[in-house]
Amino acid sequence: MAEKITIGVIGAGTMGRGIVQLFAQAGHPVRCHDAQPGAAAKAMDYVDGMFARAVEKGRMAAAGHAAARARLNACESLADLADCELVIEAIVEDLDVKRALFRELEGLVGEDAILASNTSSLTVAEIAAACQRPQRVAGLHFFNPVPLMKVAEVIAAVRTEPAVVRRLCELTEGAGHRAVVTADQPGFLINHAGRGLYTEGLRIVEEQVATPADVDDVLREALGFRMGPFELLDLTGLDVSSRVMTSIYEQFQQEPRFRPSSLVAPRVAAGLFGRKSGEGWYRYVDGQQQKPPAKPVPPLPEALTVWVDPQVSGGAGLRELVSAAGARLADDAANADLAIVQPWGQDATSTALVLGLDAARCVAVDPLPALALRRTLMLTAVTSAAARDAAHALLAQDGTPVTLINDSPGFIAQRVMATIVNIAANIAQRGIASVADLEDAVRLGLGYPQGPLGWGDRLGAGRMLEILRAQLAATGDPRYRPSAWLVRRVALGLPLTTAEAAR
Repeated sequence: MAEKITIGVIGAGTMGRGIVQLFAQAGHPVRCHDAQPGAAAKAMDYVDGMFARAVEKGRMAAAGHAAARARLNACESLADLADCELVIEAIVEDLDVKRALFRELEGLVGEDAILASNTSSLTVAEIAAACQRPQRVAGLHFFNPVPLMKVAEVIAAVRTEPAVVRRLCELTEGAGHRAVVTADQPGFLINHAGRGLYTEGLRIVEEQVATPADVDDVLREALGFRMGPFELLDLTGLDVSSRVMTSIYEQFQQEPRFRPSSLVAPRVAAGLFGRKSGEGWYRYVDGQQQKPPAKPVPPLPEALTVWVDPQVSGGAGLRELVSAAGARLADDAANADLAIVQPWGQDATSTALVLGLDAARCVAVDPLPALALRRTLMLTAVTSAAARDAAHALLAQDGTPVTLINDSPGFIAQRVMATIVNIAANIAQRGIASVADLEDAVRLGLGYPQGPLGWGDRLGAGRMLEILRAQLAATGDPRYRPSAWLVRRVALGLPLTTAEAAR
């Protein structure tokens, strides 16, 4: 267990209050200062109120509350933090303001005190450059709400001493949070790893493949994400997310994998920020999301004959669906009313042409998610209304929801998952974080069902690579170029979670 030290927190806003609460309830005396007179005292009252609520709910003993309250100290002067062994800054995201603060702190605290910034978007090295001893400066980035988000990024700037990183990890984990160590790179670890969900979701809508609600439904219901990308953008605020997307793209020298969508700027200009403005990708009435109605399921045609590609991985399940619906399986696509394919990384049109099928009677079903959760039905560029409706009716006969999308290499789920896995593989390749830290950071910080590399292994690393290569070939867009980490591990038959031999 980490020894108890006196911790200073500068900034009494939402993040500052949360950091105070976390360390005070872990047994550390905490001193809070804010430049606004009286703000620190109000923040301590707020934290004390949170402790009182914990007692009411049985999560904290009354004696524990009294002890934690005694550890809270509001400081009107920055000099009151002079004997703190760790000072965490949680003020406005302005480089000049943070630098000035850190310069002042250096003249107050002891030589062995650690100075940490809770910055979410600035390079820690830029802040540390203002200090005489940048080796004791690091990032300690928490997520809102701090007490509930059980992960924190410990950011090692280029001159940060390893002992400082170890100490911050000990203190963070002693407070019950998972400390993940990340290099001082744009987006650090968690925001960096989260780019795939947003950027590929936006790209799918940009290409008119599907609506925002379609993308969210597929990713939430078929793959188990807590929220889809457009629900998340509405929650965080498109104005805020837009700046983050642009910042990470520019800081990575316009890396195509992080390219923002042209759909975002006009919506921000129109004030469609999401929940806080009452409308974003969805409308909100009394804070409740208004979702578009589901497409009605057409009637199933009588005497329908269906051909299912015998080479597809999910063919047995599809044939069972056909038989259960009362349709007849055809041995020859030429004699069928409907032809169903299940491509990986390819679109329905190119698959129909390669197989010599009539594109007007052909549809594709995504083989990636389990067929029992939500089914994605992709049309060719010329699928007839009759074939479309027959396929929709067939796939929905057992009550499973069906999402209809336009032609796209890789459907929705395949495209998003391959992008997420590829970005994670590149993070590992660049040594921005260890595999273990990457996996835990994404699971705890982003709420994904699994860490991205382990998830890629479960879905099939070879499939992820196949999807990326197919998208790269179809679009020529370098955003889909596979990471060397992914390519090598697939070639060697190794799990994506396999670390480099020299590390």
